[in-house]
Amino acid sequence: MSGVSLGFSLEPLVLPFTRILPSRQIPEGLVGSRKFQQIRSSIETIGLIEPLSVTKAMQDSDQHLLLDGHTRLVVLRDLGHAEVPCLVATDDEGYTYNNRINRLPSVQEHLMIRRAVARGVSPDRLAQALSVDVRTIGKKLSLLEGICPEAVELLKDRQFTSDISRVLRKMKPIRQVECVELMVSANTITVAYAEAMLVATPDNLLAEGKKPRKLNGVTPEQMARMEREMSNLQGQYKMAEQTYGLDVLNLVLARGYLAKLLENASVARYLRQRYPDVMTEFESILKTASLEQ
Repeated sequence: MSGVSLGFSLEPLVLPFTRILPSRQIPEGLVGSRKFQQIRSSIETIGLIEPLSVTKAMQDSDQHLLLDGHTRLVVLRDLGHAEVPCLVATDDEGYTYNNRINRLPSVQEHLMIRRAVARGVSPDRLAQALSVDVRTIGKKLSLLEGICPEAVELLKDRQFTSDISRVLRKMKPIRQVECVELMVSANTITVAYAEAMLVATPDNLLAEGKKPRKLNGVTPEQMARMEREMSNLQGQYKMAEQTYGLDVLNLVLARGYLAKLLENASVARYLRQRYPDVMTEFESILKTASLEQ
């Protein structure tokens, strides 16, 4: 690919700790934190997976400024290492690269754990490396069992707990998709939301032999009304999703037209004198930096 420059050198450079300068102060209590213990356990068990990210401190110096990997650096020192492989940045960007990376979605985490187990890594060793209970690894391994492909596709870029899968398994595929669509639309992928959807699910959309937990004090009539309201809510979300792009375009065009209109001093003066309330609202719209506000 011509014209595309790489942000890092392709080959890691092994540097002694004496040539690495931290770019920020290590927080107090780091060594006793859960994150530190997880990283330490992982490095002890399977070694360093991701090299540190560094850049030249000065053009003619052999010192390097650490961009990303401060916790790993402390862990390696704690384990008695004297040097570490690093990726050297080829540009002058001084931010922490991992802060620009989205955290691993749950579906991808599931696939990575399955791939590791298929290659012979035992769940016990994975649990030790990640510093979690082996039952957690088991839940992540079976995360997508009983979940239809359409629902998995909707969740592939999201983070969610294994309890979400437990609730979805009690529904038939068509209801799983409806439930996930609502949670994604509302940006609320939680167990409480999923269980509320399960309670409102008609019996004919439940998986064989699965019965939702009944809510105390809820009559059959109230349950039927909840089902109708949930169905209406889903329809409203779908309608809003279909018209969202056009609505935003119309709002952008209207805001631009309003800005041009009020640039006319005569029009602005007339509105301010005759319709001050309307003028106040127009000015409020123009001050809005984003349509999401």
